[in-house]
Amino acid sequence: MTLEIVTIPCLADNYAFLLRDQATGTVALVDAPEAYPIQKALHEKGWKLDAVLLTHHHYDHVDGLPELVEEYHPQVIGAKEDAHRLPPLDLALNEGDTFMLGESVGHVIDVSGHTIGHIAFHFPSANAVFTADSLMALGCGRLFEGTPEMMWASLSKLAALPADTIVYSGHEYTASNAKFALTVEPNNTALQARIADVTAKRANGSPTVPSSLAEELATNPFLRAHLPEMKTAVGMEDASDQQVFTAIRKQKDNF
Repeated sequence: MTLEIVTIPCLADNYAFLLRDQATGTVALVDAPEAYPIQKALHEKGWKLDAVLLTHHHYDHVDGLPELVEEYHPQVIGAKEDAHRLPPLDLALNEGDTFMLGESVGHVIDVSGHTIGHIAFHFPSANAVFTADSLMALGCGRLFEGTPEMMWASLSKLAALPADTIVYSGHEYTASNAKFALTVEPNNTALQARIADVTAKRANGSPTVPSSLAEELATNPFLRAHLPEMKTAVGMEDASDQQVFTAIRKQKDNF
């Protein structure tokens, strides 16, 4: 691993992540739901904060930023398309752009759907992608601004990453997502095994984030809309992949 990654629970059910480039000691934060837990983690590690990577504009991903900027003066990085409603950016990026975190290369992926201008940060050398409220553990974000077409396209980009990629998503929603997933594919044995693991982790107070992309491909109904077995499960054998995704997302909205 080129990055040391620390998962930080914030608010009621958010996650932020600290990334430390092993070669240079450069530290970045993905999202800033609230300042105190992040400041505490930095203090315990003895780290400074060099950059903040913002995935999207929702308050529970940016509200802690002012205090962190005041204390650490990091470079603030986010989506150019979302810059008009993000906190002031020092570096505004588009899909396909890259940036350096020390010697680690970050790649920007547009994952609009939950919001317009939502981005994910992929670090291939660390097998890590930070997806916030796009691809989530056993789920995907609610479509507050985008369309099902947008979200299916975004999830398809993420699904094409190497299967051993570790997915760092933005919320502890896994247990509730699991309950829904089981209604869609009750006979999915990989899903059944994962639910048992999720239940055990939550009983111990342990996070269920991150997860592997391989796990998501095997168990997350929103990534499986293209599969014949999923189309059969929802009674849409002749529908397009996008139509099946749209139907599953609508079911989840009403779950």
